[in-house]
Amino acid sequence: MATFLYKLGRTAFRRRRLVALLWVALLAIAGVGAATAPTPTSSSFSIPGTEAQRAFDLLEERFPGAGADGATARVVFKAPAGEKMTDPAHKAVVEETVAALKSGSDQIVQVTDPYTAHAVSQNGSTAYVSVSYKVNGMELTDETRDALKDAGHDAQGKGLTVEIGGDALQTMPEQGASEAIGIVLAGIVLVITFGSLVAAGLPLLTAVIGVGIGVSSITALANVLDLGTTTSTLASMIGLAVGIDYALFIVSRYRAELADGRDREDAAGRAVGTAGSAVVFAGLTVVIALVGLAVVNIPMLTKMGFAAAGTVVIAVLIALTLIPALLGFAGNKVVGRKQRKGLAKADAKSDKPNGGTRWARFVIRRPLMVLIVGVLGLGAIAVPAASLEMGLPDDGVKPTSTSERRAYDALSEGFGPGFNGPLLVVVDGDKATADRTVSTIKGLDGWAAVTPATPNKAGDAAMITVIPKDRPSSTATEGLVHDIRDATGDDVLVTGATAMNIDFSQKMNDALVPYLALVVGLAFVLLTLVFRSILVPLKAALGFLLSVVAALGAVVAVFQWGWLGSLFGVEQTGPIMSMMPIFMVGVVFGLAMDYEVFLVTRMREAYVHGERPGEAIVTGFRHSARVVTAAAVIMIAVFSGFIGMDDQMVKMIGFGLAAAVLFDAFVVRMAIVPAVLALLGHKAWWLPKWLDRILPNVDVEGESLAAPTGEPGAAKPDLVKV
Repeated sequence: MATFLYKLGRTAFRRRRLVALLWVALLAIAGVGAATAPTPTSSSFSIPGTEAQRAFDLLEERFPGAGADGATARVVFKAPAGEKMTDPAHKAVVEETVAALKSGSDQIVQVTDPYTAHAVSQNGSTAYVSVSYKVNGMELTDETRDALKDAGHDAQGKGLTVEIGGDALQTMPEQGASEAIGIVLAGIVLVITFGSLVAAGLPLLTAVIGVGIGVSSITALANVLDLGTTTSTLASMIGLAVGIDYALFIVSRYRAELADGRDREDAAGRAVGTAGSAVVFAGLTVVIALVGLAVVNIPMLTKMGFAAAGTVVIAVLIALTLIPALLGFAGNKVVGRKQRKGLAKADAKSDKPNGGTRWARFVIRRPLMVLIVGVLGLGAIAVPAASLEMGLPDDGVKPTSTSERRAYDALSEGFGPGFNGPLLVVVDGDKATADRTVSTIKGLDGWAAVTPATPNKAGDAAMITVIPKDRPSSTATEGLVHDIRDATGDDVLVTGATAMNIDFSQKMNDALVPYLALVVGLAFVLLTLVFRSILVPLKAALGFLLSVVAALGAVVAVFQWGWLGSLFGVEQTGPIMSMMPIFMVGVVFGLAMDYEVFLVTRMREAYVHGERPGEAIVTGFRHSARVVTAAAVIMIAVFSGFIGMDDQMVKMIGFGLAAAVLFDAFVVRMAIVPAVLALLGHKAWWLPKWLDRILPNVDVEGESLAAPTGEPGAAKPDLVKV
């Protein structure tokens, strides 16, 4: 592989104008496609194989046109202190609002009158109007949303407090500021690392081009592939982080080759042939982790994984081709002024200690102590993960400045918390069966209200609404869902947003172990090929599990318990997003293996060239620690930029990934890994002879490039100075 990539790097360097033109053309094509594509009109959410999904499917079949999976809104009215919503003046305002809503859009299925639907609280202080739409929240037109907001605003001006909640107000999250923050912070780190604006600018430029192509392609295909609202956010988050990191390693290796006296074209080829090999395998681990999300069998999650994986592939291809091409344009400006004055060779002497050398020697002297402190520290942070409660964010976790959150609170105060998460029971049977179901549900505990059955026109199905006593995300409400399912037959199905969340969480739990086995198994094979060792990949996987559990513990502490919540903009605690554990396993595993590959490949190269295990660890850190540290800081900066977003789901993902990279890069890879390798000694690099004969030699370290090529110093063994 190293030889092929070496030739690819040299070709891209020589044909730099053609390579740059091709990438610019791809960016332009993707941009035009995104600009001319129709606005995405769907963002369907389905969970195949669950009872909640079967109920939705049955509703669509037996209640055509009812908009079973359509958007909903609740316009909540609250009377001034001492007054009631049943007062004639207030009642007239509500009826005017109902009429305005009915005539405001042709996307509306139904608007309920609170005075005929018993939607007035017992003390008369609060009432609400339910609005049902034919399509889901992302398919609603701006005119429909404006009509909803205008109706509430008009009523607000007539003496009532009016708030609007529901998924009808769902919009695409704003992204620009988050990426900008991450890019600025990454730029600062790169300038400090390289000491050259040109060298710092190359990874930023190529990462932006890669993300631009990836996100534009997603936007262009969003309508055709039914991509969700957070798909492009995830793709840009992952693509920006790995794009900067992969380019960082190539540029860093190129500068090291120049410092060794190689000409620019050969240096570019060797940078791609050595560091580029590590980029390929690191990218493969990320792709495996993201594509593996398909095993969960949730279309939305599968599409998110494939879209993000596509962006990672683009980042790898750009690092291998566009980076050497741009290095050709950059000339000697890619190195700092000191290097251009000839001081770089002194700085690059292999025997000169640096921060990485000093830290590695410290770890080698006290490996057991470092290992114990690292494991116990991450173990302590992981403790909150034992209290993990999963669900999907609702309006109750939104900032109090939003109308959705105020509507949620008003409903909870006036009607009880269960009104924010009604259960929809679908009966596949006649009226007698539906009536028996109502009686059965009323014999259970945990409900606040049960409506009479509403049959369809054919009389072969019916709908029943059950209002729980407790809030949607509570264990009591989950228990009520299970009780209804256990007490009724197979012809009775429970659905609704609350039941869907419960089924979603269960599906996530059921898929976690198979997903872990698939991803870790494939990555173990891949890392065995790279390191030609059994214990090194095993240690890498165990270290990853420790860091991801610690990151989950931090997420629980902040978003569920509220610790330091104000620091991260968490105004309301609640359950952790159901997909968070399996999502973090997928993404963080791929990213964690990046550092493992870049750091440990240099150690292995030193070991196979005759250095003792301890010396190889020091050599690996001397050449790689600074760049790996910069790469980790950049990833943390990029992910942290998303913590400032209002969308709770994106905020949680950004925080979780930033915490996971922090723990994995600086505790696991920079402390626990060298400590374990020091304790194992020669055993760390053991591989059964029979397996050694079977495994192909992928030459990640670039040993094949040590053959003389005609340039001075071409046979040097020191080839993996990443």
